[in-house]
Amino acid sequence: MTNCLALSPTSDPNRFVTSDGTFLVPPEGWVCLPPGDAGLTRRVKLAGPSWAVVEKRGRKLFSKGLWAPREIIASERVKLEEERATEGYAKKRQADAARRERTQADYVVTFEREVLTFLNFSKEWRLLGEVMARKVAAHATPVGSGTVARTKRIEVGERAEAAVIAWMRHQTTAYDSLQIPRIKGKRREVRRELARVSRGVLEQHRRDVPHAIHGCPLCSAIVPV
Repeated sequence: MTNCLALSPTSDPNRFVTSDGTFLVPPEGWVCLPPGDAGLTRRVKLAGPSWAVVEKRGRKLFSKGLWAPREIIASERVKLEEERATEGYAKKRQADAARRERTQADYVVTFEREVLTFLNFSKEWRLLGEVMARKVAAHATPVGSGTVARTKRIEVGERAEAAVIAWMRHQTTAYDSLQIPRIKGKRREVRRELARVSRGVLEQHRRDVPHAIHGCPLCSAIVPV
């Protein structure tokens, strides 16, 4: 069990605030371990007292570093570097990387299939749907992309639907060039309206009713002329 206190940053880089509004400054001999090395951060947390400084921006949390005694950080860094220099560690890293690659490849296939299921295009537009599914999956699934496809909060089918609508917002509408007033809720309102339009376009491709490709924003986005 770690003895790590969660704090928020202030305008002073050496002064922090607790959840109940108490201001704190680091004890003598404490230094900041910058974010970036999860393994070292985890070990320092387990080795003794520490402060995790986290900044909240909207719904997201961003680490601003871990404060802990200088000697603990130095000691854990040396031990970790020695461990990482062993052949066993190198083999474990390779195995972990290979496993992550397999997991990612499997997820891309699964996600593309879920997108295709959501699209449910008619026989007339089936090939178009397959190309679209590949494009949506290629955009949405990369690790670290921050897209809805990477979230674990909703089921993969819901992720696929949201990813399609997001892709269409950027590829088949004028969203990226719109001048949206800085009014609370206005951007959400615009997105809802564009999503409604996008769903209407999708419905056209779920029926075996031919239409002019040149006049269809979706067809034009996938098969540009």
